[in-house]
Amino acid sequence: MRILIFLTALATALAQRTPSISWIQKEQVVDIGSSFELQCSVQYAQDYPVLWVKRGTGDTQDLPISTGPTLIVRSSRYALRHDSGSSTYILQIKDIQESDGGEYMCQVILGINNRISASTNLLVRRPPVISDNSTRNVVVSEGDPVNLECYAGGMPQPNITWRRENNAILPTGGSIARGNKLQILKIRKEDRGTYYCIADNGVGRGARRNVNVEVEFAPVVKATRPHVYQALQYDMDLECHVEAYPPAAIRWILKQESLVNNQHYRVSQFATADEYTDTTLRVLSIEKRQFGNYSCVANNKLGQSHAVVQLIESITPVCPPACDNLNFSGDASRTVTSPALAALALVAAVFHRI
Repeated sequence: MRILIFLTALATALAQRTPSISWIQKEQVVDIGSSFELQCSVQYAQDYPVLWVKRGTGDTQDLPISTGPTLIVRSSRYALRHDSGSSTYILQIKDIQESDGGEYMCQVILGINNRISASTNLLVRRPPVISDNSTRNVVVSEGDPVNLECYAGGMPQPNITWRRENNAILPTGGSIARGNKLQILKIRKEDRGTYYCIADNGVGRGARRNVNVEVEFAPVVKATRPHVYQALQYDMDLECHVEAYPPAAIRWILKQESLVNNQHYRVSQFATADEYTDTTLRVLSIEKRQFGNYSCVANNKLGQSHAVVQLIESITPVCPPACDNLNFSGDASRTVTSPALAALALVAAVFHRI
């Protein structure tokens, strides 16, 4: 009688056992193109459907992949095995793609609205991609603060570093800065140029974005030769170097009069870069009244600057530009035919430059 009661109680206990998930694969990180297995072990689930489901994200619905030992998704990249001894359902995914990453659920369906679940994540390594909300190009006035930002996606999460072109020193100090933001509290014109945002996570070659930082600043004008000597009736070049951004409007002034191209003057400008301009004023067949202080004036929206070039009378012509191929500019009567006179002109040029 006691044995019958024991067997009856044991059968009742066994009948009341509910299925459970005893183990599921831990989160894993895999490479694109590789293969991987997801494993889920269950207990007391012989009479219940066991499913592998890929959880949807956003507007994407959950995707059932298998039920019991049978695949629902027909794809050569998927395979399913069932180890009946350990009651383990093994989902194999071949040729892993980026879209395979996500959350996978192992589910035991107990009823219409009753199920038990366990989940694991499959993380697919992918190279960094710099986000569109990162800084591209910046135009800022000298003395203002500047914030350069760089964000990148990838798996694992990329690290961000900042560099300057040719490994120049950063305004923050050093040749490398780390983090999503590079903050310059007070930018100088010397800080302008190309900055590199570099994203790296060990997958592939990394990603890089060039950020051009353009600094607007008031003109800086320098006279190439502040004192220039020349004899009457010969030509002479006065030169200035202008640094400014935006590019400056440049004028040459003598005795409060702006000079233009005519029979007495010839003005030329040559931009070597957006910020640099060389300007030359050629004084033609110098007359007595043309000796004096010439101002090279440059201005843009941020300010104005000038430099002074003094044109001083000399007895001996300075060559160049007084001569070209041993010919003085002007009428033919001043043609240099004597090597000694040509040599004298060159010596005078050296003397006045000193």
